[in-house]
Order: sequence, then C-alpha cells, then structure tokens
Amino acid sequence: MNLRLSPDKTLNLQASGVTLRGAQPVINGAPLEGWAREVIRSDDEQIELRYTSASLGGTFGLHATHTDAQGRIWIRYWVEGLPNDLVLDSFGLRFERIENLRQYLRHGYFSWDGSYFVQPEAMADFEEYESRPETGYGMTQLLPRNGSGSLILGFDRHDRFQQTFTFDTRQQPPALTIQTWWDRKDRSGLERCASERLAVFSHAEIENGLREWARLAGNSSSTPPRLSTSPITGWCSWYNLYAYINEENILDHLHAAQTVAKRENLPMRVFQIDDGFTPEMGDWLEVKPQFPRGMKPLLDDIRSAGFVPGLWIAPFMVGNRSRLYRDHPDWVVKDCKSGEPLAHMRFYGEFRWHKRSEEYYTLDATHPDAFDYLRKVFRIWRHEWGCEYFKTDFMHFGSEYGPDRALWHTPGMTRIEIWRRVAEMIREVIGDALWLGCGFPLWASIGLVDAVRIGRDVGVAWGGNLSAQSLLRDQACRNFANHILWQSDPDCVLLRERHNDLSEEEIKTLVIYAGMTGGVMMTSDHLGELSPRRLRLWKLLLSEGRASCDFPLLGKSGISYERLPADIESNRVRHVPKADDPILVQVRHPLRDGTPGAIFLLNTGGHSIQRTYPLSDLGVKEPVYLYEWESQLSSDEAVEQITVTLSGHQSVLLFFSSEPIQAPHYLGIQ
Repeated sequence: MNLRLSPDKTLNLQASGVTLRGAQPVINGAPLEGWAREVIRSDDEQIELRYTSASLGGTFGLHATHTDAQGRIWIRYWVEGLPNDLVLDSFGLRFERIENLRQYLRHGYFSWDGSYFVQPEAMADFEEYESRPETGYGMTQLLPRNGSGSLILGFDRHDRFQQTFTFDTRQQPPALTIQTWWDRKDRSGLERCASERLAVFSHAEIENGLREWARLAGNSSSTPPRLSTSPITGWCSWYNLYAYINEENILDHLHAAQTVAKRENLPMRVFQIDDGFTPEMGDWLEVKPQFPRGMKPLLDDIRSAGFVPGLWIAPFMVGNRSRLYRDHPDWVVKDCKSGEPLAHMRFYGEFRWHKRSEEYYTLDATHPDAFDYLRKVFRIWRHEWGCEYFKTDFMHFGSEYGPDRALWHTPGMTRIEIWRRVAEMIREVIGDALWLGCGFPLWASIGLVDAVRIGRDVGVAWGGNLSAQSLLRDQACRNFANHILWQSDPDCVLLRERHNDLSEEEIKTLVIYAGMTGGVMMTSDHLGELSPRRLRLWKLLLSEGRASCDFPLLGKSGISYERLPADIESNRVRHVPKADDPILVQVRHPLRDGTPGAIFLLNTGGHSIQRTYPLSDLGVKEPVYLYEWESQLSSDEAVEQITVTLSGHQSVLLFFSSEPIQAPHYLGIQ
C-alpha cells in the first residue's frame, strides 16, 4: 500500500496496481472550489489535511493512517464549523482519477438491488439518457487491468449512515466519489460531523479479499453477527400457493412435509406461512376468514408436527386501504414537497397484489404511537401466537429515502438510525427466534438477523425479471458474507415438475447452484407430489457437510450490457449485466470429517462451451479422485485438471477427494 501527498497537497493511493489520484472534499455531492489546503501532518505513519473555505464557512478535515498491523490504511473525514443554516445532506471525498482500472464491484444497497462487477469501458457507447450502474453501497472492490489481486475500500460500521461509492464512467479514467449521507441529522451540540472509518487494503485474491472486509465489518459492528444458528432449512408457502392460502391447503402441505421428512430422514427445520393471511399491509393483527381458527392454533399444529413455525410480515408497509391508514393517516411518511403520503409502490391497474390497496406507504417509525404499534405486533406474534421464525420483507421501505424526499414525524435522525431503531426493537421483542431479512439494507442488518436474502424473487423461467438471472448474478458477488455476517438466502428452490417453464436440466442446475452455498435452503413445493428424481435432488441439498463454497473465478470475466426496451415513463433504457464468460464455477472443499469436496460448473449461456481447468486454478492444490453425482461414475486415478463440455444451461456436479470415492449416503443416493 502506498499513501502519499502529491506536490499540490492532494491525497493519492496506490495498491494492487490501481492508483487513485487527486482526492478533494465533496459537500452535498459536489466538489467545492476554492478550498485552502493545509498539511497538519505528513509522515510515514499518518497524513492529516485541513481544507478551509471562506465562501462556505467551516473546514473539512481528512485523516489517513497506515500503521495497521494488517497493512490496512484507515481514512476518516469530517466537517466542522459549518453555518447553522447550511443544509447538510452528505459529505465525502472525490478521487479525480482511477488509473489501471479494469472492473469495479457495484454492490447493491438491499436484497433486490443487485451486485456485480462492472467494466467501465463496456459502457463507452451508452447514450446520455441511459442510466449507468455506477453507485454502490457500503464498500467496493477495484480490479486492475494489468496486474493481479484487488483493492478493497469499505467502511467499518453501518448502523448510523448510508455510505455510497459512485463512479463517474463518463470520463476516462473514471472518477470515484465516496459519500457519507448525513441526512440533515441534528448537528446541535456536535463539534464536528464525522464519517465512519474507511478501510483501504489490497489482497492477493478477489473473494477472500471481500471476506476480509466482511470479517472487519462484523468485528466492528455494535452487535456481533449471529452465527451460532444451525442452517435454516424447510418449507415456505409463497412459490407454490402464493397469496392463495387458507387453513386447509396449509395443513395439507404441512402433512406432506411431515410425512416425507420423517420417511426420508430430512433435516427440515422450518415451516413458514408467507403473505396472504392478513387482509391489507399494515393490518398485522387481523386475519382473513380463510383462517377461521386464527394463527395461534395453526402455528401450534406446525410445532406439533416437528417444525419451527414461521410467519411473513412487511413491517414498514402500509396499504392505502388498510384499517391502519384509515384510522391513523398521520402514521405514514409524507412527501416533503406535497405533504401527501409518500407512495413507495403503486398498483393502479388490474393487478392488485391480492389486496385492495392501490398505493403502499411507509410506516413512520419516528411517530411514537406507530412505533409502539409495531412493537405490539411483534410481541403478540411472538409471545401470544407462538411464531418462532420471522420473515420480514420489504424492509428497504424504512431506509429508502432521506429528508430530500421524505418528511418524518420526528426529524433529526439519519435514514439508517430510523431503520436500526426499528430493527433493534424487533430483535429485542422476538428474542432468540429465527429472523430472515428480505428486501433488507444489507450492511445495516449486521448482528440483528440470522439470514439475509441475497437476490430477487425466484421465478419459473430462465430469463426475465423474476428468473434465474438475479440468482446467477447476485449469489456469486454476495457469497463472501455467507457464514461471516449471516446465512445467505438464495430464496426457495423450485422442485416441482409442472407449472414452470424450466427444463429438467435447468431445474437441476439452479437447485444445485443455490444449494452449493450451504446457506438457507427452503422449498415451496408439495413434498408429497415430488418424483423420486426431484426428491433425490432435495435430499442432496439437505445432506451433511453443507459448508460454504468458493467462487474461484469471481471477477475473471468482464461485464457487457444487454439493452432492454426503454421504460416508456422514464424514457430510460435498462441494462442487465452479462458475463463475457458464461461459465460459473463453485468449489466446496473437503471437511475434516471425511466429507469430500465438490466442484459445480454451470453454463449460464445458451450455446455449448468446452472448458479445461487446472485444479490448482480452482483452489484444489493436489491431485484428487472425482465422482460425478448424476452418472455415479468415479475416476480410476487421481487427476490434476478437469475438462467439461456443457450445452446451454447445462451443469455438472463433481465430488473430489484425495482417496477414491464410492457413492456415500450423504450425496442423496441410496
């Protein structure tokens, strides 16, 4: 790592072949001109700069130290002495040039926001009106064009501020703006408004470099990650029944799950009822007439069947036709310009999401009565109804907007402080119950949830919005946090033969790809209707040795962009990132108990491809014996490389060990 000042007293960073030049202060998103720079300290251990602006008033401070025993540089910046009437939305640093950059990791803000590597030069032909994937959250990773390894930049804490990394790819070389979103937080009594610490470090590897940052964020969190929970496995109602649920069909699926799990000795822990049992979003203590006994007796039935009973809730969502909104219109967040409720989602046409509401607002958790109502809901669900597994959805509603858009009942807090206050209350009320976060601000949830959804909803097709695309993309780029910050949830796997547009091969490919991470593993299908072939696949996913996997080729291919039809309302063209090399490779290493390792290779593209990989490139350091799961064929001798030919959307699962492999029971084969 190289940290130094240029002759004009600007901060420069260089590591892993990537150079960031020309740091300057940014206030409310714009670099300010006319700053007078003063070097307070500059030596081998620390650099401290002060920028003074006579026109603005106040100073901007920057402190960087590289005395970390792990070779990390720590940067913190702040503003102080600002005029009281200055509206402070954000402040940070802008590096004017990033040299020798091949790709950067654009990490999305919440579960459905996507994470992927972006190659700036691939956007050279974008039109001015076309949106670009330039802003990521919490952290980023830079890969050099010439050279190896990576450079990681990421904040240590995420419980107070939203923090963004925005690349300007319209210029070459690109610029990078790093901002802390102050969100007009009350500054009275504060000597300075300071950022969290920004860690900057290089790493010889890509995914393990990201894991180092995840461990850093976990260790810095005010609430340590919840990692003692066994893997979450089981059944969820949504992707088979969707909102068309009632007591009768829930009990039918419960009986099937109980029967099959007992017969096949399946370690299924959870049985969760998803959306559809409450009449409107926000009316969480009301139950539809399709559940005549209410929820407590049904949850008791689930517990008696041997499962942890679970329920779905979207605590920040309020439907405009809910009883909650009718009785308490002052409990929702308002648009700061119009004073009307700020509608986060609208359904004005034929589709109404199985509800009557046309608009969905955000519960104003800064209103004390609204906050107390939400506390009451979770208390009743947990301690009176007996819910022991909570799937909280659409949680980004509570942190999506800052004060430039949203008017809260009680001002003076950042969007993350508002969100964390609610999330910490939920954890306090539900105690040690299992908690899966969906639609979640990823980094703000550290230490509160047991598991986090890492992509969009699964679908019944390979392409499109709700499809395989999000799973294939986001699982690879978010795998590094699995079993370090939480259990990763790839969403339910589809096992059914009917009522989907996926081929037999595509089902197998997506199911094993999801299961290779060793995180949350749920299905929605009626277990009593599964064929022996699909049941064998489900048993494989729940087998012993469900450790985390590696993506050894992460970041090795660039990103191109497929233009989709323009959105008529916004006149913008959307882009879906696609890997230049469509092959994805996952590797799970052998366990100490003798469980063999596994290599999974899948072709995400539509045409046949042949590949040969030295095993050393995949992290396997010695010759090994192979066992192909589907054909049940073993190699006669140890090998040092693998060669595969895969047609479109085809995959192959290979188990490996230093000793010859037979067909053991934990591979789902009897």
